[in-house]
Amino acid sequence: MFFIDNYDFSGKRAIIRVDFNVPLDAEGKVTDDTRIRAAIPTIKKVLEKGGSVILMSHLGRPKKNPDAKFSLEQIIYAIEARLGVKVQFAGDCMGEKAAEMAAALKPGEVMLLENLRFYAEEEGKPRGLAEDATDEEKKAAKKAVKESQKKFVERLASYADCYINDAFGTAHRAHASTALIADYFPNDKMFGYVMENELKAIDGVMQNPERPFCAIIGGSKVSTKITIIEKLMEKVDSIIIGGGMTYTFAAAEGGKVGKSICEPDMFPVALDILRKAEERGVKIVRTPDALICDDFAETANTQEAPANNIPDEWEGVDIATEGKAKFREHILGCKTILWNGPVGVFEINKFSTGSKAVAEAIAEATANGAYSLIGGGDSVACINKFGLADKVSYVSTGGGALLEYMEGKELPGVAAIRK
Repeated sequence: MFFIDNYDFSGKRAIIRVDFNVPLDAEGKVTDDTRIRAAIPTIKKVLEKGGSVILMSHLGRPKKNPDAKFSLEQIIYAIEARLGVKVQFAGDCMGEKAAEMAAALKPGEVMLLENLRFYAEEEGKPRGLAEDATDEEKKAAKKAVKESQKKFVERLASYADCYINDAFGTAHRAHASTALIADYFPNDKMFGYVMENELKAIDGVMQNPERPFCAIIGGSKVSTKITIIEKLMEKVDSIIIGGGMTYTFAAAEGGKVGKSICEPDMFPVALDILRKAEERGVKIVRTPDALICDDFAETANTQEAPANNIPDEWEGVDIATEGKAKFREHILGCKTILWNGPVGVFEINKFSTGSKAVAEAIAEATANGAYSLIGGGDSVACINKFGLADKVSYVSTGGGALLEYMEGKELPGVAAIRK
């Protein structure tokens, strides 16, 4: 395996798997270019060393092939603005035009392939099956996609002399562009700077953290965070529980949570987490109060209430005054901080003050010498919304990949490069 800093790109075409799955508004304009900005140093390194670049990425979850609202063509302006180089657009991944453009690419030039997910072969899953398809039909369709996937990967690989995986956000997917294509470059494959930095940052936090080490875990459901919480209990000194999970824990202990999001089937799990944490000496920090509303909207009436005593027709949507103070004090006492998931419905301004308070506390702790890692799509959007991304130690571009790597799982996109 090569590292990007010691590879000779002179005269070579590098095909780079980037993660340009960026949020778009109704007009198709990029609303957050964090992932584009993150990939720029890798692209520039190849160009500076005399190479040319073929970019490939997915965007969204297109249901048909192709679908204009998921075309990567609409984000070219955002890439060019950050890169300062014209980006040629192939318009597809498999056609003659893409092959001709790749073959004609000169040192210093950049081209972009169309959305990889316009092709079923990228994910290796059949599409367009009738709802009443038989098991035999499903099996035949899956076999057909797998057979054509080999040709898909071979075609992509034929465009380039070397392969760079710089898409940490998709490293947990065993897709054609992240796990299979690397085999066609046994001596010419490497991680880009995004991947290198992500792995170093996460390994540093999980393997050698300065203590006290606190994890702030938000999100709506215990069911989606149970594995990471259990894994973190082996590593951290404390866990701040936020978001909708707050109310499942409160209800599990017999509290009233009104119309708040709650998972009754997770009550035993929540109580088990509290028991295990006590046994291991891990402090679980929860908000004593909640901001509650009578409507899930900016125009809602709001008030504060105990997090375990919310009136029937009201819903908890954020931490409140005491919770903000409690979380801030705890965060400022830590030397390593991991934040995964907002503590409230930060997308609605009226319900975002708790998450903003957490973000500000993390920024203050970082200024005081703590190491802070922000990970997970919502956390990244949150830290960006409050303009504090440059006030923390590291902002991860991964969501599911970050969680799975922290859980100790082998990521296909990482394994493909390392083997």
